[in-house]
Amino acid sequence: MYQPRTPGYSKRDAIKRWQLPDRVFFACGACHILAYAFVERHGDTNAALFTPLWIKPDSGFTGNHIVIAGDDWIFDYHGYSRRSDYLNHTLKRAQQRWPGWNATLVSLPPEILISEEKSREIDGLWLRAPNQFLHDALPRARQFLNSFTSPPYRPKEGTNNA
Repeated sequence: MYQPRTPGYSKRDAIKRWQLPDRVFFACGACHILAYAFVERHGDTNAALFTPLWIKPDSGFTGNHIVIAGDDWIFDYHGYSRRSDYLNHTLKRAQQRWPGWNATLVSLPPEILISEEKSREIDGLWLRAPNQFLHDALPRARQFLNSFTSPPYRPKEGTNNA
């Protein structure tokens, strides 16, 4: 739901879009690619601890965003945030921009994040595949992930973390 302030910016201008700084690029229009890279990197042994989550605005509103959600944390282009703080902040900022804005949280299977065709099977969702940007966005997302630490896992009670 990030709103770019770049003069003359349009999502339809592939060159300008690609030239955005990484943080802005993954904030507005490529958040799903970053989410997929996160799952790809951290999901082998820990996939049950987090899920891709679509913040789906109510009908008639804009402001879609895809994040990775753990029990008590969320990851997006900012890095890690406490889940409740992130969702409260998102709601507050969206309602400042669009009075009456609200959203539903929708868990997504990871393969949806990199397939335009599969994403369109979900009502209201339409994601670009990584190769539908000026250049393949997945290597860029993998590189951007290097800026962040591993997820803040917390073992569930009664599990052995050794």
